[in-house]
Amino acid sequence: MAGLLSNFRNTMMLSTLLAVIMLVAYSQSPHGLDQTFWQAVFRWMHVVFGILWIGLLYYFNFVQIRKMPDIPAELKPAVSKFIAPEALFWFRWAALMTVIAGFGIAGLHGHTYFVKVFTLGFAGGYDASDRGFTLMGIGVYLALIMFLNVWGIIWPNQKIALGIKEADADAKARSARIAMLASRTNTLLSLPMLTSMAMYQSLYGG
Repeated sequence: MAGLLSNFRNTMMLSTLLAVIMLVAYSQSPHGLDQTFWQAVFRWMHVVFGILWIGLLYYFNFVQIRKMPDIPAELKPAVSKFIAPEALFWFRWAALMTVIAGFGIAGLHGHTYFVKVFTLGFAGGYDASDRGFTLMGIGVYLALIMFLNVWGIIWPNQKIALGIKEADADAKARSARIAMLASRTNTLLSLPMLTSMAMYQSLYGG
């Protein structure tokens, strides 16, 4: 067992296999393989990739950005050349997969739900029953802003800051600050976004 757990790839392959077995078991529920089952599958994907995305966002902001000034200069390349590029790979692709899975959930809920959420409940008129769509829609738009920050601001500037893309020292420093501010923006938006989505599931049954 120790040999299995010492290999990251094998550990994740086994974890995925066990998860697939659980999904197959859930497919035997009264819903079978109907639309509700596939909503559940996409919600599972949304949670898995969302944990990876937001977990890495918090790693960057709670740990790496805060502690980098304390790291001796001769040790900083270990972070910037090896740890940060690897973390950013999983970070940006987890963000993409989280959004794709989120759209999958919304689409499988049906056209009315999809339109209501993306219009904040205002499609076809607005009344008290649309409040949940407003709150969920706010969370969706916050997540989309965060996603666009990842791919449109954080990653392009991190490529410069980390030396993946050639640039002079001034450009690297400027890009590092822009990436940091965009990452902090996502950290700022993360808690209201997560509150919107988590509370909606319990209180409005989405």
